[in-house]
Amino acid sequence: MPRLKRIKKIRLHNEGKHILWLSLAFFVALNLLSWWLFHKSFIFFLILIASVIVYGIMVNFFRCPIRIFEGEDTENVVVAPADGKVVVIEKVQENEFFHDLRIQVSIFMNLVNVHANWYPVDGIVRKVEHKNGKFSKAWLPKASLDNERSTIVIETPGGIMVMARQIAGAVARRIVTYAKEGEECYIDEHMGFIKFGSRVDVFLPVDSEILVTMGQYTVGNQTVIAHLPH
Repeated sequence: MPRLKRIKKIRLHNEGKHILWLSLAFFVALNLLSWWLFHKSFIFFLILIASVIVYGIMVNFFRCPIRIFEGEDTENVVVAPADGKVVVIEKVQENEFFHDLRIQVSIFMNLVNVHANWYPVDGIVRKVEHKNGKFSKAWLPKASLDNERSTIVIETPGGIMVMARQIAGAVARRIVTYAKEGEECYIDEHMGFIKFGSRVDVFLPVDSEILVTMGQYTVGNQTVIAHLPH
C-alpha cells in the first residue's frame, strides 16, 4: 500500500512544553527586574539579548517536525532513528542481548539537532531496558556501554532482531522512552526523546547492507541507513 507523502509541519515536542513555559516565565521576570534596576544602562539590553538567544536555542531544541517516510515499502528497511552525524560504523561484539557479532551504526545529535527519536524498523518491541551510567561525551565509542542508556529490541515482521540504544551525553540528563514490551511499533512513530545532547546506536545483523558513511548527516525517519538481509 502506498505510503503518505511527507507532511511539512513543525511543532513543539510535548517533552519541552513544560520546560519552555517555566523558562519563559523566568526570563520575563528576569528582564522585568533588570529593567527596573538597569533600564538606563546597557546592562539591561545585554540581559535582554542574552535571554532571547538562550530561549530561542531552547525552542529550537524542542522542535518536533512531523515526518512521514516516503518509501513505498518498509520491509527490510532501516531508517535513521535520529537527526545527526554518523560517528560509528563497525562490527562489535554485542553482549547485553544478542551475545554475538553485530554491525553498530551510531548517530550523534548535537545541541541544534532535533532530539526526537523514531523507530528504525517496523515490528514488535521484545525488550525495553534502562541502565544508569555516566554522562561522558556521547560521541566516544565507550559511551555505548558506560553512559546512561535505554535499550529497545525490535523483532521485524521477517523475524530479524534489531536493537536501538538511546544514550545520554555530557549535557543530557534525561532519556525518555515510549516503547513498551509486546507492543507493535512502526517507522514514522516516535520511539522516545533525549534532552540536551546525545546519541542513538542501532545494532544490525552483520550481513546487513549499510547505506551510510562515516561523517554523513542523517535525517530522522527519512534517511535509509541500511537494508536488512532477506
